Amino acid sequence: MSSLQGKTLFITGASRGVGKAIALRAAADGANIVIAAKSVRSRDRLPGTIYSAAEEIEAAGGRALPVQTDIRDEEQIRHAVEKGVEAFGGIDILVNNASAISLTGTRETPLKRFDLMFGVNVRGTFACSQACLPHLERAANPHILNLSPPLNMNPRWFRDHVAYTMSKYGMSLCVLGMAEEFRPAGIAVNALWPRTVIATAALAMLGGAVKPEQCRTPEILADAAHAILTRDSRQCTGNFFIDDEVLAEDGITDLDRYAVQPGEPLFPDLFLDT
Repeated sequence: MSSLQGKTLFITGASRGVGKAIALRAAADGANIVIAAKSVRSRDRLPGTIYSAAEEIEAAGGRALPVQTDIRDEEQIRHAVEKGVEAFGGIDILVNNASAISLTGTRETPLKRFDLMFGVNVRGTFACSQACLPHLERAANPHILNLSPPLNMNPRWFRDHVAYTMSKYGMSLCVLGMAEEFRPAGIAVNALWPRTVIATAALAMLGGAVKPEQCRTPEILADAAHAILTRDSRQCTGNFFIDDEVLAEDGITDLDRYAVQPGEPLFPDLFLDT
């Protein structure tokens, strides 16, 4: 399989950034996208809404269903899944992309922010996987893809932002466990993470430590996700993929097209020692 034509993807946080890029790449194949995100009003710091994303997805060749969804709310998830199935007949792929970030130490992390990260990153990923499961079980080539890192136990990745690290690793632990749990059903569960920092609105959370020209664009993750999601779900599960390695497997090694500023040194992302 090399195309997502006719497939239905349920993508959390698809109103902007990486989630939208994955949606647009699938739309180019003629896929259906359920946009499960909160944004219904555009803001200066966070431009774009579920409705503007839907317009872009349909212009790219796909079909879109924007459903305002806070993935911390079980009822809103259930509603979004039901609407997606009603509109498109099922769900073939779940992309757990939505994420909350705060690169702060224990003393500097308010419990409200702690709860947000765990509510979105861990609970949201688990809840969306649970809600989509009955429909994935009926799909021909079902996939769950979490935008989360490899489980690197080097203390350096915990020291400065233990709460955020625990929350992202919670998403990765879902991959570790669900890949084996769902293996008999033929549902692939994998993780995808970027080699370098990606130029999205989350850059603002890094306090200017990383400049946009040191980043790659979300399209590198979109192309890597497409490569994973078109693989045989029974043969591709339980992996912690890195974007450039996925593309290299498909013979794509010239990555200048993904650089915000080709030729500039790139800033490595978190959780990767090399």
